[in-house]
Amino acid sequence: MLCQYIWCNLIITLYFALVCKMIYRRILVLALRGVCGFVLFLIRCFSIFSPGCRKPDPPIDPLLLTSATELARRIRHGQLRSTVLVQSFIFRIQQVNPVLNAMVCDRFAEALNEARIVDDLVSSGTMDNETLRDKYPLLGIPFTVKEAFALKGMPQSSGLLSRRLVRSQTDAAVVSRLKRAGAIPLGVTNCSELCMWYESSNKVYGRTRNPYNPQHIVGGSSGGEGCILAASGSVIGVGSDIGGSIRMPAFFNGIYGHKPTTGVVPNEGQFPNAYGCRSEFLCTGPMCRYAIDLKPVLKVMAGKNVVRLSLEKKVSLSNLRYFSMENDGGGLFVSRMDKELILAQRKLVTFLERDLGINVQPVTIQNMHCSFQIWSAMMSSDTKKGQSFADLLSGGNRFWPSWELLKWIFGVSKHTLPAIGLALTEKLANTSHNGKERMERIAKLLKEEIKSLLGDNGILIYPSHPKVAPRHNEPLAMPFNFAYTGIFNVLGFPVTQCPLGLSQTGLPLGIQLIASHYNDHLTLALAQYLETTLGGWIPPGSEKHL
Repeated sequence: MLCQYIWCNLIITLYFALVCKMIYRRILVLALRGVCGFVLFLIRCFSIFSPGCRKPDPPIDPLLLTSATELARRIRHGQLRSTVLVQSFIFRIQQVNPVLNAMVCDRFAEALNEARIVDDLVSSGTMDNETLRDKYPLLGIPFTVKEAFALKGMPQSSGLLSRRLVRSQTDAAVVSRLKRAGAIPLGVTNCSELCMWYESSNKVYGRTRNPYNPQHIVGGSSGGEGCILAASGSVIGVGSDIGGSIRMPAFFNGIYGHKPTTGVVPNEGQFPNAYGCRSEFLCTGPMCRYAIDLKPVLKVMAGKNVVRLSLEKKVSLSNLRYFSMENDGGGLFVSRMDKELILAQRKLVTFLERDLGINVQPVTIQNMHCSFQIWSAMMSSDTKKGQSFADLLSGGNRFWPSWELLKWIFGVSKHTLPAIGLALTEKLANTSHNGKERMERIAKLLKEEIKSLLGDNGILIYPSHPKVAPRHNEPLAMPFNFAYTGIFNVLGFPVTQCPLGLSQTGLPLGIQLIASHYNDHLTLALAQYLETTLGGWIPPGSEKHL
């Protein structure tokens, strides 16, 4: 009896301890949401009194409303001179960039000289059209590059003030490949400080503004790239993605972005580069105004690794299996989904079922609600093996996040608040080893579950973000919403971000298309189909809705 009594009391004690822990956790979450809500209220109140920006909506040269694929065809056939095309893009950038602050350094003179070389090559007749297509698939096409990538002669600060004088002496791997394919770089575009925040603003170049409404963000960290593409200042671009840094800017700016299967496209030549397991999450990929351009640009970026993909395989969309999940299942740290985004996804599902004659199966993947916790744990799991975020911020000097926060309050810090906050979060996260191990186990289970669900002929339709492009500074009150994209970096799946028209307020809507590993061709094919049937990118100033 005594043993039974002790055992029962132990069970009751453990039960109440567990209940108290759950209540304590819930109180902490509610308190965090309350603080974030209050911060959001203050930010919105302040934005009412902040001066607005003129909306950059000058007329667009019709030449710029053409895909890179078609432009390259015209150049090869002598129907269009590369110098004319490059000059048109330069003029467009000069029109919109004073308001948007998307391109932070240009190489216009060099680009025009390179365009003249292209024109001379075509007019010489030394190569026929087929040879030009095979050797230079992007002949004479202008492109832009995220400033975090090395572009010879251009700055590569990644928004870090201590690197503002750094100039690249070589090209990053993907930049070199695009140039060898005949593409012509116009310059580099803005990003967030050290590429680890989803608003592109830093102490070197300032803030980039959304072309659909300059009072809203462009996303990050490839925000300048997404912005200049949406504003018709470029047609293809280079981005990188470790937590959604291609897909969030593509979503907020209404363009296409593709995060390839992990390990296919080289990351060499960008700063900061990833160390340890983080290198498994970082992906370099294409950002394009037109879905038709994603595949040819990805082929160039991947180089010989393209054989690991099935990009030339014909896809029968009506024979694929489709799944749809409308939210993350109730994550504690992220915002609730906007009703307008849910409605846009439902309309897309209805369209696919009607037009393709297929059934889209609604699914609930339970562990998706842990997306932020999984991403955070995996990102901080081996910082001792490489440089931590705080190490990168320090530039070789001692860096104390708490002291830097105090300096920021008094306006004397050389860093942005999000960067300081991330350094603080990283330090705190490193103290919970048991939590990390648990999240790593959940990540493995989640990866296998989605892989089993999709197989080699399935596509998951999933939200890009719980909110349309927020106003400037609002991400400070909703810092973990990137979990909707970040989870797929951890899992390694290929993802294509597609635009889905505009919201009632004129901001872009969008969706993520996810396939299993090395099945990038499936999401790219569906993206191109949606572009031809529903329409894709919409020029800023239009009022088209899904």
